[in-house]
Amino acid sequence: MIDYVYLGDIFIAINDDDQIACKAALVSNPDSVNFRHPRGWTPLMAAVVQRRRRIIKTLLECGADVNAVDEYDGRTNSSEDHSLHRSIRYEEFSACLKPDTNYRGCTALHYAVLVNDEALVKLLLDSGADPSMENIHGHLPIDLCKSDSIARLLGSNVLDRRQRQGQSQTILRIPLEQRLRDNIVGQESAIEIVTATIRRKEKNWHDDEHPLVMLFMGSSGVGKTEVAKQVAAHLHSNNPRAFIRLDMSEYQEKHEVSKLFGAPPGYVGFDNGGQLTNTLMHYPNAVVLFDEIEKAHPDVMTALLQLFDEGRMTSGRGETVNCKDAIFIMTSNVGSQVIAENAELIRSKTGDATSSIQFSREFLDNVMRPLLRKYFIRDEFLGRINEVVYFLPFSPSELKELVLRYLNRWKEMAITKHSISLTWDQDVIDHIIAGYDLYYGARSIAYEIDRQILSHLAIADEKGQLKPNCGVHLKASDCFDKVQSCFPLFILSSANQTPGK
Repeated sequence: MIDYVYLGDIFIAINDDDQIACKAALVSNPDSVNFRHPRGWTPLMAAVVQRRRRIIKTLLECGADVNAVDEYDGRTNSSEDHSLHRSIRYEEFSACLKPDTNYRGCTALHYAVLVNDEALVKLLLDSGADPSMENIHGHLPIDLCKSDSIARLLGSNVLDRRQRQGQSQTILRIPLEQRLRDNIVGQESAIEIVTATIRRKEKNWHDDEHPLVMLFMGSSGVGKTEVAKQVAAHLHSNNPRAFIRLDMSEYQEKHEVSKLFGAPPGYVGFDNGGQLTNTLMHYPNAVVLFDEIEKAHPDVMTALLQLFDEGRMTSGRGETVNCKDAIFIMTSNVGSQVIAENAELIRSKTGDATSSIQFSREFLDNVMRPLLRKYFIRDEFLGRINEVVYFLPFSPSELKELVLRYLNRWKEMAITKHSISLTWDQDVIDHIIAGYDLYYGARSIAYEIDRQILSHLAIADEKGQLKPNCGVHLKASDCFDKVQSCFPLFILSSANQTPGK
């Protein structure tokens, strides 16, 4: 009798060819679409090798990683019964494949070829399967072909894929700078450093024995998290599952380390794994964001040191997760006040109001490094960081751009949600900028817009003053509201849209 404790409903449903149970398992746990069997294969591989066509389509529709690789190598641990190992592969994966063979590196496409199913090969290729991926023996799917028609299909797709990659590689990679500039206000120096670092990795001018590690430093609300999001979206074609964000304020206690890597054997939650290990097992090249890293317990730092140094970690279940291709980004507010003050001092002395200013070596060595050592303690931890990126407070011109971005976003939402045309005077922008807080960045601007504009619009809407297709023009008054500590805004509505700036 086979023990299904580790398998979960998804693998049982595939073995039983039960599409309804498969869908139910995916609804209850969407991440199970890319869960791994303890022996190394994924649900899609099992469905392909068993030729469960309806289930294969369901898995692909739910986001199955079509290019995931099998980790089954045919070997057993010294403490494990070899016959049990073979029978699990035989009964739970395929009775047609030799269980003693090393299948590491095989993809679902390899298995579709091995079962000689041309329709499945075409389905996987149409879903993005890469026919140029080799298994551990260096075999491409085409090398395993028994059918001439499948070989021709794979051969033409390999050629087409290489041609498309040659044409699109430049198109896909060059826009990272532009993508960041389109979504981030200012931060030219930070953007240049981040894109240069990513470029080194992408072009293989990076030590591939270690993952890429960056530390983003600066005040709250200056774009640190957004840069990490945009890097992940660019590298992984907007796949949200390839971006892992962890709020390190949730890991301030010693016992919470197990939430990241999984509880050790014998403890509650042992079978569940850890938040970080589970995700990286499915997306070993993900972008991982450790938000406010300085709040984490020292034991978390120790565990991360091994991760950054070796590019691998061991889960509570004893599984080794290799993630040398991952990108780890930490954000920190440590020293945000001195960073902001020094940036403003440099701007006032040089007259440079941009965000491309550079800090002096003296400031970095005598001010920032002692701060980093105080919070991160171990020099070897700091030594594993490839780049420390400093995010600066906004300059006056960047503040204006930031306010305009917010206002234009609400202008679009006013049309979409309320059929209202929203316009404003230049003075409105100036008064919003006056509420900028150096230490809270863009969040302080968003708060001022909420308080000075959106609250007034909501009141007018509640009173029935805002009618569909009307125009609302915002003007700053000359009288200061001492209760709200802001310049109140008069909202003028009429049947006709009013022109504005």
